[in-house]
Amino acid sequence: MCNQFLLFLLENTYFCTVRTTEQIVEHYKDVNKMKKLILMSFMAVCCLMTANAQKTVVSQTNQKVYDEVEQMPEYPGGMPAMIEFLQTNIKYPEDAVKQKVEGRVMVQFVVESDGSISDVHVAKQVFPSLDAEAIRVVQVMPKWVPGREKGKVVRVKYNLPIVFRM
Repeated sequence: MCNQFLLFLLENTYFCTVRTTEQIVEHYKDVNKMKKLILMSFMAVCCLMTANAQKTVVSQTNQKVYDEVEQMPEYPGGMPAMIEFLQTNIKYPEDAVKQKVEGRVMVQFVVESDGSISDVHVAKQVFPSLDAEAIRVVQVMPKWVPGREKGKVVRVKYNLPIVFRM
């Protein structure tokens, strides 16, 4: 309502100074051109941002995944922090408890160059619900400190054993 009132005042103030209908038509043409220009600029910025995001994803997926590097990726806070995270976040599945299933699930994933985790899968299975819980807990991990090779941040394959013991 307030915006409409201000627009009304601005238009009426403008029209008081304008005498011919040609000038009024020109004024509206200029306003429409400005609207189009602003809209086109906004669309161009959105397209550029989308293209840049796509380049980042493509560049990460096209990079080589290393098995071993000079500096391996590390969980933030090191191994003690990772063990604490796993102990806090793993929920032993009920069906595995009922059947008294224990074991070591080997989870394999890629630590991306930005520290995020991707391509999580089980390399050594134990029991379906234990496997699923191991994948779940790895997927909710915070970003890692990425690995480095020759001073450059790189994607690194990582194997993590997760032991389920009652």
